[in-house]
Order: sequence, then structure tokens, then C-alpha cells
Amino acid sequence: MQYSDFNAFKKAWAFKRDDPKVSPEDLNEIRVLSVEFANNIWRDYVSEDHLHPDHFTESDWLNLDIHQKESVHWESCWESNEESLPEDILSHVGHWGSDTKVLFCYHSDEVIETTWGVFSRNWKNFLFFDNGPILFGKKKRQAVQFFSNGLCRLLMRS
Repeated sequence: MQYSDFNAFKKAWAFKRDDPKVSPEDLNEIRVLSVEFANNIWRDYVSEDHLHPDHFTESDWLNLDIHQKESVHWESCWESNEESLPEDILSHVGHWGSDTKVLFCYHSDEVIETTWGVFSRNWKNFLFFDNGPILFGKKKRQAVQFFSNGLCRLLMRS
């Protein structure tokens, strides 16, 4: 089975809050991958050697200078009443259509699949957990990694 029961997902509470509120329609489009599928995605797109962003080393592609564009602040926007993602992030992934499938990877066992439209409307809910998760679009080169220090790195995958 490709997906797990969303209600059994230990981070589901972040998407069921009243503030910020995720619409029932969007909630139906947020799918947690099964551990097996999540591990495959992580291995193929994030890291073959490390199971969590805390364990990445200089040899992981996300830390190589050739893949990093810049770091930008996201947290002040998250804490504000502003609903949209910071402009620098939007510019980085600006050509993604609202129906582009995206993956938000917390670690090797916890990967969420949704669409760019759903993620961009509900990004604050995804970022209640900000210790290195990675966002990327399927068949897209752009990626974003978020950190608890309020910064994110804009990345280009190979």
C-alpha cells in the first residue's frame, strides 16, 4: 500500500488545528506515504546514507555548494498574519503549477505527498516541525530545506 492512515500519523494534529485551519478539501489531498514508500522516496531523492536531516554530512547532496542557491528567512512570515510563503521561496519554485505533486520529507519514515496548491495554502501547518524537512516537486529540480533557526535553503537537485 502506497499510503498510510493519515489519522495514525503522529504529526496529523498540526493539520487538524483551528489556527491555521486546513480546509476539509485540502486535508483530503494531504497523504502520508507508507513507511516502505517513504523510505524509497528518501533513498532515491534525499539521502542513501542518512535517515534524518540531523545526520546529513557534507557529502549529502543538500550540503554541496553546487546545489545551494541561497538561504532565506521564512519564520517571520510564518509567525505573521501573512498567508503566503515568503517571496524568495515562491520565486524559486514559481513555475510549479498548483497541481504539481510535491513531497514534504520530515525524515526517511515520514513523507507527505500533496500538490503544490495544497502545500502553498497550508505551508504553516507543515512547518510546525522545522528541523530540516525538505520540499521538492516530483520531476522538478527545485527543492527547499527548512531549519528551526528560521532560515531555509533554496536548492537545485541534479
